[in-house]
Amino acid sequence: MTSATAQAFVGDLVLRHLDAAYNLGRWLLGNEQDAADAVHDAYLRAARSADTYAGGNARAWWLAIVRNCCLARLSRRVRDQGNIAIDQSAETAERWLPRSEASEVEDRVDNAQRQSLIARQLRNLPTEFREVLILREIEELSYREIADVLQTPIGTVMSRLARGRALLQKALAAHGVRAEVETPHGL
Repeated sequence: MTSATAQAFVGDLVLRHLDAAYNLGRWLLGNEQDAADAVHDAYLRAARSADTYAGGNARAWWLAIVRNCCLARLSRRVRDQGNIAIDQSAETAERWLPRSEASEVEDRVDNAQRQSLIARQLRNLPTEFREVLILREIEELSYREIADVLQTPIGTVMSRLARGRALLQKALAAHGVRAEVETPHGL
């Protein structure tokens, strides 16, 4: 791949999957500015290494770079602050969750409170469970794509997904919310 072709490939790839990259970054890092910075860093890394792309699932390759940039930022945050503080308002988190079309005001309020609680509990999960849930349930990646993004075996993805769902259900149940878990999508 020539340098110009590689740059065009990366530019097209980034544009097609920019929303997914920002979404992953926001969930992993907890705020939009850090997510934007991480996606920018990922773009620069992808552009520098585009000529080494060996083929395969380009979306997974791109999201793996975004994930690695996010994890690097989290590591720096831990090193600099001694802990990870995810300070995201409920109203910001609610933008990333599906909106309800409820016609009654009470239903809308209940749904908004439930979505806020789910977003808070999801943010409280350990990163390895949170990222798998986000990639599967929000970004709708297949198990294979998640395995490619995380550079881990499918079995690990499946176990983290099951454990993450269980932890989320347990946390929601502690707040009196019954969470229905959908049947996992196919590989």
